[in-house]
Amino acid sequence: MKHVTTKVQRDKLVVEAVTRRFGPVSRSGIHDLTDLQQSEISRLVRELLNERRLEEAGRGANPLGRKQVLLRINEEHRFVVGVGFDDESVLASAMNLRPAVKAEVREPTNLGGGIEGLIAQLLSSTHKAIEQAGVNTKSLVGIGVAGSGLVDSRRGVFLMSSTVDFFREVPLEKIFEDEFGVPVVLENLTRAKTLAEQRMGEGRTAEDLIFIEYGRTGIGAGIVTHGRLLHGSAFAAGEFGHTHVMQEGPACKCGSFGCLEALAGAAALESKIRKAITEGSPSEVLAMAGGDPSQITGWMVLEAAHNGDKTCAALVEQAITYLGLGLANLVNLFNPAVLIIDQRLRLAGDGVLSAIFRVVQRQALRRATRNLAIRFGNLGNDAVVLGMASIVLEKHFEIPVLKPPRFMIGDDDHKRSAAAN
Repeated sequence: MKHVTTKVQRDKLVVEAVTRRFGPVSRSGIHDLTDLQQSEISRLVRELLNERRLEEAGRGANPLGRKQVLLRINEEHRFVVGVGFDDESVLASAMNLRPAVKAEVREPTNLGGGIEGLIAQLLSSTHKAIEQAGVNTKSLVGIGVAGSGLVDSRRGVFLMSSTVDFFREVPLEKIFEDEFGVPVVLENLTRAKTLAEQRMGEGRTAEDLIFIEYGRTGIGAGIVTHGRLLHGSAFAAGEFGHTHVMQEGPACKCGSFGCLEALAGAAALESKIRKAITEGSPSEVLAMAGGDPSQITGWMVLEAAHNGDKTCAALVEQAITYLGLGLANLVNLFNPAVLIIDQRLRLAGDGVLSAIFRVVQRQALRRATRNLAIRFGNLGNDAVVLGMASIVLEKHFEIPVLKPPRFMIGDDDHKRSAAAN
């Protein structure tokens, strides 16, 4: 929780936060929302306009009297950076306060340089995005970093990744703060995308939702209940791909057998189609890979299935069934209003949603599926950086509480101690 030492400081930040959330809004509208005195609001707004933190946004339509000047946040006054990475790519984006992307840098992940090499790439990508956006580092309100793996958001430490096995116990928050001198937050990649979908994507009206990430190397779930993101006691909530769906199933990279990821993930599709081709099954996906089975990707399998390839269609249908079974379990456990599915599965066609829904409806409790909506996500590759920007901005615009100066706290403690003696 942010703290300030005076009521004037607090009230100024209240006006700014209210304007961001409800703007464009008039001064009287701010009064109605905050109960601050009109004269105080006028003074605070004047200061915020002079500091360019607010700007005028025309006049309101008031048929009964004078049209009032509307206010909104100056989205170009400050900026935020979002960074996301996994074993395939690093993405860094500089954004305004909306947030909207102004410049972004995407690079293949440097897996050959160990921890030092990957850290250097994350920092350099962030610098490049800031420079390309023409943003001064001093105008940043903060940086949000999301990685694929387990993340301790409280300590700001990247704990581990099953796909980047050397990247363990890395204090990324401190590393970025030392480099850029601004507040930094750290989060898991899937949870960052979940927040983006909840706040600006397909889940904007839902307090209870689940986002399913379907990636090259894993399947994850971001879970929001009563508007709050679920982390778990060890920050391991949402490891959906490692839920057990088959007894004595194929080996999973987590060390177990029969995990959803090993049966329905993109990597599983690649393995299965290569085996089918080796055993003589015809498939157009081989031509898509230039005749080299080792170059086949799960995305090619999905696309070929959509194009009518029978072998790929059979494999995708099987994967969707397993995925639907797993989702039915999530629906029974968390009763979301909305299930948001990674839009990369759309490569297999829009029919994927109805196929998933049929399995979920068949397997989950009827009451839990009665009003359930299942949708594709709509934020694409920018979801992770938008999610991290949203976390940073939420902290930046958090309404503070009043806190007495340290010397007063110490003096009170001393008085209490003396009285006790």
